[in-house]
Amino acid sequence: MKYLTINGERKAIPPFPHHKEYVYRCYQFFRAKNLYTFLTIPGHYRFVREVWMQKKHKIAIPRDLLIDPTSDCNLKCKGCWAADYEKHSNISYEKLDTIFTEAAKLGVMDILMSGGEPLMRKDDIVSLAAKHRNLTFSMFTNGTLVDEAFADKLVELGNLNLFISIEGFRDDTDFRRGKGTYDQVIKAMDLLKARDIGFGFSVCYHSKNYEVICSDEFISFMREKGAWFAWLFNYLPIGSDADTSLCCTAEQRAYVMKKTDEYYKKHNFLLIDFANSGHKSIGCVAAGNDFLHINANGDVEPCAFCHYSDTNINDKTFLEALHSPFLERFRNKKPFSQNFLTPCPMMDLPEEIVKLTSDSTVRSTHLNNPESGEELAQKTRDLAKNWQPVAEKIYEGLPKAEKRRFGILNWLLHAGDKFKYR
Repeated sequence: MKYLTINGERKAIPPFPHHKEYVYRCYQFFRAKNLYTFLTIPGHYRFVREVWMQKKHKIAIPRDLLIDPTSDCNLKCKGCWAADYEKHSNISYEKLDTIFTEAAKLGVMDILMSGGEPLMRKDDIVSLAAKHRNLTFSMFTNGTLVDEAFADKLVELGNLNLFISIEGFRDDTDFRRGKGTYDQVIKAMDLLKARDIGFGFSVCYHSKNYEVICSDEFISFMREKGAWFAWLFNYLPIGSDADTSLCCTAEQRAYVMKKTDEYYKKHNFLLIDFANSGHKSIGCVAAGNDFLHINANGDVEPCAFCHYSDTNINDKTFLEALHSPFLERFRNKKPFSQNFLTPCPMMDLPEEIVKLTSDSTVRSTHLNNPESGEELAQKTRDLAKNWQPVAEKIYEGLPKAEKRRFGILNWLLHAGDKFKYR
C-alpha cells in the first residue's frame, strides 16, 4: 500500500486507477531525486510497456490526455478563452468512448478534462468513468455544479478527481468569475472534504491576484478546506481581444515561484506552478511527450494554451492524430531552451511559436477570435524579454546536481528524436 502525508494526516493511497493514486504520482513526479525514480513513477511494468509502445509505433505517447468534452460553460470569466467561443462545440459520447479506448491501449494513464465547464456533460462523464475502469479521470471545474448527489457518485466511482478553480478569497474570485461564485466553490469543497475525496484547487494567477494566491494564509485555508494539492496557471493573453494588463511582470512571476517553493518545502504541500515548474518537468511537456490536448471541436493541440492544429480527431484514430506533422515538428524542436525556466514557445520564446505555426497547414483553433502565431508573439515578446534575465539568475542558483539531472533527462526525453526513451 502507498501512503501520502496530506495536511498532517497519513493517507492510504489505493492502487491505480483510483483518483488518489493520480495525486500520489504527481507528488512523485515533481519531487523525484534521481533518474530511476523519475522514469518508473507509473511502476516498472507500465514503464517497460511505455517504452515498448513508443518504439513499436515510433511516436511519443502521452501519459496524460487533456480533452474538452464541451466548449459550453455556465460562467463567463474575465480573460477566459472559453467565454470567447461563439460556436457551441461538443465531442460526442461515442467519440469520447472511442478516444479513451484507443488511448488506454496505447498506454495513456490519465484523462484530464477541461472546457468550457466539463460538468455541463456530467452524466456522460460519470458514465465514461464507470466504463473505463483502467483509466483515472480528472477535471478542471468551476465547482458550481457540484452537489450532494454528484459528490456521492464520486465516492462510488473512485477514479474521478476534481481540480476546483478559485482565484483567491471572495473579492478576487468574484472579480473574474462573477458575484456569488466564491461561496459556491467553498460549498463544493466542503461536500468533497466531508466524503474524504482528495481534490485539488486550480488557480489562474495574474497581475491583480498573484500575491494573494501564493500567500501562506490562502494556501493554508485551501488545505483546511480539504485540498490535497494545487495547480497554478499564469494568465496568458490568448485570443485577439485578451486583456494584456492581467499578464504578470517578470518580478511578479518570480515572486510566485519563490513563495510557492518556500511553502512546499515548509509544509510538503504540492503546488504545481505550470509556468515555473519547467526545471522539474524537464522543459515543455506538450505535443505528446507527456501531455496532449484535444479541444471540444476535435482539434488536436500541443497543449490547452496552444491554440493551433493541423489535425482533427473526428476523422482520425488517436494514433493517427499523434503522427500529426505539426506535433512532430513541435516535439523535434524541443528543448526550446537549455534553461528549463524558459520552456514555453508561446510565453518565453515567442519566435518559436511564430516558426512552428508558419506552415500553411497549421491553423488557429481559437474559435471566435483566431490569431496567428505572430499576433500572439506581439503580445508576449516584451514579457519574454523581461523574464529572460530573471530566469537565468534563478537557474544559475540551482544546485549542480539538479542541473546535471536535467541534462541527462533532456537527452533521454528529447535529443531531437521523434519519441521518448531513445
